[in-house]
Parts: sequence; structure tokens; C-alpha cells
Amino acid sequence: MKKTVSVRGITIGEGSPKICVPMVGETLEQLKEEAAYLKTLDVDIVEWRVDFFEHVIDISKVKDALIRIRAILSETPLIFTFRSAKEGGEKEISPVFYVELNKAIVETGLVDIIDVELFNDENHIKTLIETAHVNNVFVIISNHDFDKTPAKEEIVSRLRKAQKMGGDIPKIAVMPNCSADVLTLLEATNTMSEQYADRPIITMSMSGKGVVSRIAGEIFGSALTFGSAKKSSAPGQIDVTELRRVLNLLQSNL
Repeated sequence: MKKTVSVRGITIGEGSPKICVPMVGETLEQLKEEAAYLKTLDVDIVEWRVDFFEHVIDISKVKDALIRIRAILSETPLIFTFRSAKEGGEKEISPVFYVELNKAIVETGLVDIIDVELFNDENHIKTLIETAHVNNVFVIISNHDFDKTPAKEEIVSRLRKAQKMGGDIPKIAVMPNCSADVLTLLEATNTMSEQYADRPIITMSMSGKGVVSRIAGEIFGSALTFGSAKKSSAPGQIDVTELRRVLNLLQSNL
């Protein structure tokens, strides 16, 4: 029996993939507008991509913005993510500050999940997982390759490593350079889900070629998919309203 992850009434790892929409505002006003708009949409989870935020290097301002976001999205599960530049994010920060930022946010009690990149120092990852779990926060351990799709065995290996390290939800996103790459990602997802995973996983093939991977998670084993509202945070994200419609169509025929 696989574990699931339940946050604020949403259970990741059962039924149709849950829809997560990123917030990418650069200013506090933009974030407040985004949060208010997302509240009007049929989304399951919101991810704050804090690497877009203009004051990200000031933890007190990040906390203040988080308080405002949470006040608007009071019942919505919230993922806190600083995506590094090397994995497709907007900024680069030091490894020490990355840990400091994530620990400070976890300790506010205002987020439900943090995203920690797999290719960080293992001691830093362990520290963040321990701090998160003490504060009843779940951890996505993620990896993103914006250049290529690794071999199936490598994708499975990275997901298994994230699971072994104690991540509650292993995640990988890869870039297809041909249609066969999309099949590689889906096959790796299926293998991980059926043979190794004891908890929810998230996988996706990016860009237009990979869109099928964002809607077929229930068939192959990915428990969460990312849609876009006004501005996407990664190539290939589908408008959230269209995404919900397609997921419902698939669900009704399974």
C-alpha cells in the first residue's frame, strides 16, 4: 500500500492527478493579485516560486509576503519553492542561504510543502527534511533537466534516490528533444510507480512535445501536474481550466 500525502483536504497520490498552479509575481502587489485570481480558479494546490520575487534575499520580506499570500489563500495547500538558476529558476543564491531561507519559511507554519532540489549537498537536504517534518511540512525532492531527457534507468535512479533520502514526493522534469524522449519519461514513470515507489511521485516531460505527460499521470503513475493561470513557470504548462477539463475526461473513462 503506497503512502499518500494529505494537505488541507487534498490527497496527493490517489485518484486523478492534483493540479498545481505556480505564482510567479515579482512584487508583493503582483503576488496579492495572483493569489486573489487563483482563488477564483479550480486548482488543488498553489506553488509560490519565490525565485521570481524581487526581495527573495530578504527573509523578513519573504515572510511578510507569505503572510499576505496565506491570508488570501487560507484553505489552499501551498508549496514553497526556490528554483535555482541551474535548474531553470530565475536567480542563484548560496547553498547556505538556500537552507536558511527554507528553514525560516518552514518554521512559520504557513506552508504545507517545500521543494528541495536533489542535487544539493546531502547534509543540507537532510537538515531541511528534518526541519520540515518536525514542523509538519512535507518535502518534494526535485530534479529538472532543461536540456535533455536522461535514459530511463537514470530517471528511475534519481527518483529512487529522492525517495531513499526521505522526500515525501520525488519529482523529476525533463526536456524532450524528440517524441521518443516523451516515451522514455512515461516508461520511467510507469516503472518507478509499479516497481519502486512507496509514495506519490511527480514526473513530466516539458515543452509542447511533452504535454501528454502532463495529462496522463493517472495512467502512468504521476500524482500531480502543473497548469498555468496567467503566466507559466515552465515550458508546456497547460491553462488550468483546459487541464481540469481534460483530466476529468480521462477520469470518466478509466
